[in-house]
Amino acid sequence: MSDRPPEIQEASESDAVPQIVVTGASRGIGAAVASELAKRGFPVVGLSRTGDVPVGRGVPCDITDEGALAAAIVEIARLGPVVGLVNNAGLHTTGPTAELSVEEYDRVMRVNATAVMVASREIYPHLKANGRGVIINLGSFFDKIGAPQQLAYCASKAAIGAMTRVLAVEWARDNISVLNVAPGYVKTDLTPMWSDEKALAWLAKRVPMRRGGEPAEVARLIGALFSEDIPFLTGETIYIDGGHALNH
Repeated sequence: MSDRPPEIQEASESDAVPQIVVTGASRGIGAAVASELAKRGFPVVGLSRTGDVPVGRGVPCDITDEGALAAAIVEIARLGPVVGLVNNAGLHTTGPTAELSVEEYDRVMRVNATAVMVASREIYPHLKANGRGVIINLGSFFDKIGAPQQLAYCASKAAIGAMTRVLAVEWARDNISVLNVAPGYVKTDLTPMWSDEKALAWLAKRVPMRRGGEPAEVARLIGALFSEDIPFLTGETIYIDGGHALNH
């Protein structure tokens, strides 16, 4: 008799196809990632507050609710083996640090960092039971630069890089790879600069490629990492920012 938890046992004994879980899959980069993975033949389960996703199966979930997030992953695993996780959901706020409240700081950290830890922790036994798994976290090039008035966001993205390295080392023995994909400015509603002519002019001067990134470009990178399945590649932060952070 197996000593695995019942939900893992049930999933492994079913003939269901392996699933990849994507958080924040209703829009922006998350929606693009879900669509790209589906195009590559991966069954996708998207988590979002509404449960609305562009492709695959949607599950409503508030990722800042530890119990709800854990329960959602258990329920997903009942329907088939889970082989991957994309921690994409994110929150971006700006404001002078001298006016930053602990409440606002904690809100950003709960979405951008704590939820990454919880989702990774909860999915770990399922990946381990399957003998192989991949976790891809969505960081940011802001993890290594000093962006004025964005202390909470920068801190949360730096935390993602640190968690990626720790989990990669800790779970390598279980054949689980953990990676951090860190975009620069990407055209989503998380970055409200795309209708600002001055901001776009600044971006054209600052980014060597003279433009912002597209969600589909980030999604193709993530899709390639899953498709190629390179177990020896783990713990790394892969920047996709058009050369922005390198440009001085």
